[in-house]
Amino acid sequence: MDHQADTNRTDLMTITRFVLSEQSKYPESRGDFTILLSHIVLGCKFVCSAVNKAGLAKLIGLAGDTNVQGEEQKKLDVLSNEVFVKALISSGRTCLLVSEEVEEAIFVPSSHRGKYIVVFDPLDGSSNIDCGVSIGTIFGIYMVKNEAKVTLEDALQPGNKLLAAGYCMYGSSCTFVLSTGNGVNAFTLDPCLGEFILTHQTSRYIHLKGKIYSVNEGNAKNWDEPTTKYVQKCKFPQDGLPPKSLRYIGSMVADIHRTLLYGGIFMYPADIKSPNGKLRLLYEVFPMSYLMEQAGGQAFTGKQRALDLVPKKLHERSPIFLGSYDDIEQMKELYAASKADGA
Repeated sequence: MDHQADTNRTDLMTITRFVLSEQSKYPESRGDFTILLSHIVLGCKFVCSAVNKAGLAKLIGLAGDTNVQGEEQKKLDVLSNEVFVKALISSGRTCLLVSEEVEEAIFVPSSHRGKYIVVFDPLDGSSNIDCGVSIGTIFGIYMVKNEAKVTLEDALQPGNKLLAAGYCMYGSSCTFVLSTGNGVNAFTLDPCLGEFILTHQTSRYIHLKGKIYSVNEGNAKNWDEPTTKYVQKCKFPQDGLPPKSLRYIGSMVADIHRTLLYGGIFMYPADIKSPNGKLRLLYEVFPMSYLMEQAGGQAFTGKQRALDLVPKKLHERSPIFLGSYDDIEQMKELYAASKADGA
């Protein structure tokens, strides 16, 4: 490979160029969505920079407060939330924001108000900040029902109403994964250019069946019967196939990114300790479920398709099984059998 020639390329598909290209397919578009995405991308670049120099800037450690989830806030959590709130409001294209770090929904002042609602986790996996594990930002975008009258109900839409969703992973490289309803595309940040470059472009690329399962086995004693049976089948398959490999990072963005690339299943089931699940519906379950379905996989709660859930409150939680189509089908069969047996 001629690396010198590659560095001089100007025909690279940047995320800005990609979004503008997609916008051109809709003659009626005014560019509002493009502007909103550009502000989200800018926020991701800012957080990526802060994550990379966190130790030097003394951003590692606790901020001395807890968020609405009762979790201790890291300094980077607080910074990331401020970055995205300011970026989204200043875009002039949002009307309502829901952040994991803020108890109440944020209503954008009328002077900066637009037609989009953004739900986001500014820094998912932040408990891993100090040990250098990949962390990330998750977001979902909805359309407001009535621009003239924005209410809290506008944020409580089911996941099947999402216009777009994505995440930005801050790890060995900075990767921005996005879907606007036509497959999933991934962009990698070129630190020299300061631009996200398209590196994965495909409408359906997750394997039908994977060789990896991902779950926190420390909670095994509290699982329900279907989850326990599935994990046993992963370890001790009866069909002559080799056992699946366990891979669990504990950062949802990193675990889902691996699942999208290599296939398999990611699980965070309900259990005795957390009967309603642990992950938040609006800004974790919905965006990741949307991406997984757009990649050809499935998202299941143990009872129904995840995207069909209708949230009742902002920080509602839900169990979730995400991954390759056939792997989720197997999980569905176990839950159906358990229900039939009255378990």
